[in-house]
Amino acid sequence: MNETILDALQYYGAAAATFAALVVSLNLGRRITGWAFVLFVTSSIALILWGFLAKDSEGIGFQNIALLVINAIGVWRYLISKHKPRD
Repeated sequence: MNETILDALQYYGAAAATFAALVVSLNLGRRITGWAFVLFVTSSIALILWGFLAKDSEGIGFQNIALLVINAIGVWRYLISKHKPRD
């Protein structure tokens, strides 16, 4: 695999997750938090790809499979579901 692509996946995944975590921590409302979870999903996908395509990085790949499921639940809860969250 092209080293430039692997580097892009790795650094995009890290940067996107960091920015998404910042947005979630700011608690800017349901819709914005939902879009932060969409960003988390893209980060997880990038890190899954990087984890299984780069040498000796499978642990990150497996971790991000779990995080992808968690982040998809966040997308469901904040963007798709019409139920109001409990206080």
